[in-house]
Amino acid sequence: MTATPRSSRRDEAGFLPLEGYGAIGEGRSVALTGEDGGIDWWCVPNMDSPPLFDRLLIGSGTLPDGSQAGHFSITPTQPFRTSRTYRPGSNVLETRFVTDDAEAVLTESLNSGTAGRLPWAELARRIEMLRGTMEFAVTLRFGHRAGRRSPYMSPAGPHVMFHVGAVLGAFLHGERLAIAAQGDGGIRGTLTIPEGGREVLAIVAGADEPLVIPDLAAIDARIDGSDREWRDWSALFNEDGFVMRQALALKLLLYSPSGAIAAAATSSLPERIGGDKNYDYRFAWVRDAGYSIVSFLQMGAEAEAKAALTWLLRQLCEHGTRVCFLLDGGTDGEMREFDLPGYRGSRPVVQGNRAADQHQHGIYGDIFETVAAFTRAGNIIDARSAETLSHLADECADRWRQKDSGIWELPEERHYTMSKISCWQALSRAVELADAGHLPTTCRDRWNRERTRIAEWIDATCWDEARRAYVMYPGSDRLDASIALAVRFGFDGQDRLALTLDAIDRELGTGGLHYRYGGMEQEEGCFLACSFWMVEARALLGQTETARDALARLKTICGDGILPEMIDPSDHRWLGNLPQGLSHLAALQAAVAVQSGTSVRRQGL
Repeated sequence: MTATPRSSRRDEAGFLPLEGYGAIGEGRSVALTGEDGGIDWWCVPNMDSPPLFDRLLIGSGTLPDGSQAGHFSITPTQPFRTSRTYRPGSNVLETRFVTDDAEAVLTESLNSGTAGRLPWAELARRIEMLRGTMEFAVTLRFGHRAGRRSPYMSPAGPHVMFHVGAVLGAFLHGERLAIAAQGDGGIRGTLTIPEGGREVLAIVAGADEPLVIPDLAAIDARIDGSDREWRDWSALFNEDGFVMRQALALKLLLYSPSGAIAAAATSSLPERIGGDKNYDYRFAWVRDAGYSIVSFLQMGAEAEAKAALTWLLRQLCEHGTRVCFLLDGGTDGEMREFDLPGYRGSRPVVQGNRAADQHQHGIYGDIFETVAAFTRAGNIIDARSAETLSHLADECADRWRQKDSGIWELPEERHYTMSKISCWQALSRAVELADAGHLPTTCRDRWNRERTRIAEWIDATCWDEARRAYVMYPGSDRLDASIALAVRFGFDGQDRLALTLDAIDRELGTGGLHYRYGGMEQEEGCFLACSFWMVEARALLGQTETARDALARLKTICGDGILPEMIDPSDHRWLGNLPQGLSHLAALQAAVAVQSGTSVRRQGL
């Protein structure tokens, strides 16, 4: 993340630019911590639980019921500048506060233990004074879950506990914290630390379970222990700094209790400020999970890849071809709206995602590409999974002629070009799996004939000779940037794909970024994954210098921390949910392609 000092950018309404956040996590939950020391989002105990801290979507105003947003802030009381960075090879985050006469470092971690994830949530924040004396305003306020819960505090032995619905927790601190106010809503005080001083503040919490109250010294030690765990994990892989940072972000989104991979850690962050395209991404999409598994395989992270693939195949076996699943498994297509202000006035604020009830042909290609990568790495699939996959290949062969909602989850079902390419991809991988002995060969020849028919249909109906490009769907005058993925998938016709990339750059590109498809410039920002997909496609087509220059430009725009879903091309402000798994996946694949000139699939993984 940036190492250039800058002033806090929180506005009068209490909102911080999304690029001002970092993310910390431990495999079960993710917290967003602002550059001014304010943790504004943390769902406890799980990523998809209701938020304990919700200032991200509310700001600093008072709601109609009299409640205020939840947050945990440790902020200097004097004017300050900040710089932030993750520790090398780690998801432990450091923020440096600098005033005219003092300097301090805030180190933040969602702690793990020596045996892995702790059986409770442990948010640890350590402040160390490097120079001078600094006073901090400390505020701990609990969210009200859109008026559905009323937090309260109660004594329990020597501790004061907080309760928010089913969540039980404790705020732990040393004697230096001078508490000015304490009540059911939270705690407010000041913390003064002299030069050379060190202070730890922490929250331990759980839901509907007994709670351990650790000693602060043990929590302090676990910050560095967690850092070692992250560094030990990243040291297993021979990857450069940029690729490893993407992998570390993806690791944050791997929900360890089940093996699911969340698309993002937040809900309702807008694709355009003031717009209504606000969605809950705390679900596991088949597409994102598949891409993540392939990336983990490429790095050699076999445990993560196996856990995620096992979970994904189990869901498909039990629930069929669904677009996304709950992190604990199963489906829920219900979406609930909450009467909350939303990030900078962007509404609705929602829980749930209706995409779960859509059908997208892309899931066929995603799952078969994932399994093919798993087996090419020398691994084996079980008989039950092979049976599930054979049924999915048959289903794909039957359904490819039907309309679907496409990769972009659109309400209008059409014959989307990318959906047909995904069906071709699925049947191509199914044939390869059958030829290698991983799938029954009963329907192998039928799958082969259907993939040929799909390729012929695409070339006959989706190519626009006047535009010199594959269009979004037959007869459309719009382009679709996701077609860049067809290069990675090995779709036939590289000359046509190269021309399509040129057309996408001309019509959807702006300043090195790209919109998803035609007409989106009035509705949303540029979709970051599309720009990285374009880099990867250029590299795979042998356009190495073009790809390298485009990647360097994207690195400058994005920085070296977490990534959002979208970026406003006019001022490079971040938009959409974050950290966005698809953005990190696309960035990782682009960097690998530029370095090696080959995609993950073509590397034989």
